[in-house]
Amino acid sequence: MDDRDWKAIDAAKLYYQLDLSQSEIAEKLKVSRPTVSKLLKRAHDRGFVRIDIIDPREVGSDRSRELCARFGLVEVQIVTGQPRDRNDLLLGLGRLGAEMLQGLLRDGDILGISWGNTMYAVAKQLERQNLRGVQVVQLKGGMSHSDKATNDFETMDLFCRALNATANLLPLPAVFRNAEVKRLVEQEPHIRDIMKAGRDANIALFTVGAANPDSILFQLDYFTEQDKKVIIEKSIGDICSRWVGRDGTVSVPEIDERTVGISLPELKRKHTRILVAGGLDKAEAIWVALRAGFATHLVVDSDTAAKLLELEVAEESSKS
Repeated sequence: MDDRDWKAIDAAKLYYQLDLSQSEIAEKLKVSRPTVSKLLKRAHDRGFVRIDIIDPREVGSDRSRELCARFGLVEVQIVTGQPRDRNDLLLGLGRLGAEMLQGLLRDGDILGISWGNTMYAVAKQLERQNLRGVQVVQLKGGMSHSDKATNDFETMDLFCRALNATANLLPLPAVFRNAEVKRLVEQEPHIRDIMKAGRDANIALFTVGAANPDSILFQLDYFTEQDKKVIIEKSIGDICSRWVGRDGTVSVPEIDERTVGISLPELKRKHTRILVAGGLDKAEAIWVALRAGFATHLVVDSDTAAKLLELEVAEESSKS
């Protein structure tokens, strides 16, 4: 190290750490501006300066590969950047969810979809695709007596328009108050045919929800206050309106018996299962769904992707 090295380090600190211009550095060090330029080059050449470029695309790619490896997924797409709010998050999830789905769909496919804000966001970003013989079927009931919109009809309509598809709407609530009434309604031929189409679907596009008072299912007048209390005590979240615990199995059987739509084993049998979900409030529910094998493909935001890996590492550490 000689005096010129020390000056190079001083110049580099002023330039990179204090964000001074080369002219300001020249004045401060009592040297010419061309000399400052040479000092900065010397700092680079001598290894005194290291520049790290953080490309969110590369970080996302690394996380995608790790998520695929840890959860046995075929493909993971991660929304990069920091969403400003929930709407911004849904916009990103919807865009990548639509792109992933449309890259997988083929003529003659039967697509089963759930509903909710995330599915509506996907529906709004679908591109027109001239497919033939595609059917779209609702995997769970969506009617409600509350004033809270599920957008189930609008979601189905957007999917069918974009995909040139035939609609199979399930005109029932997601949850009945009485299990026996639900079983009777399911025997109606039209309903039975729609539910069979859901079971026959080869692609499922779905989301998950967290078991908390903000859950959309809690706002649709499906549950009594006692129901809600039991759900929160026993569940991590819902998968297609089926409440599940940490092990990914049904957590409240008596409520599950009142629930309309595809069962968890039926969902797991689908060839392609695309889970689109994000937000740290849903991280544990997403993690449960992945660990239980409900998804083959995942669309998620960057923060939640990192949290999923953190949860998985913690789980593995607790068992070692």
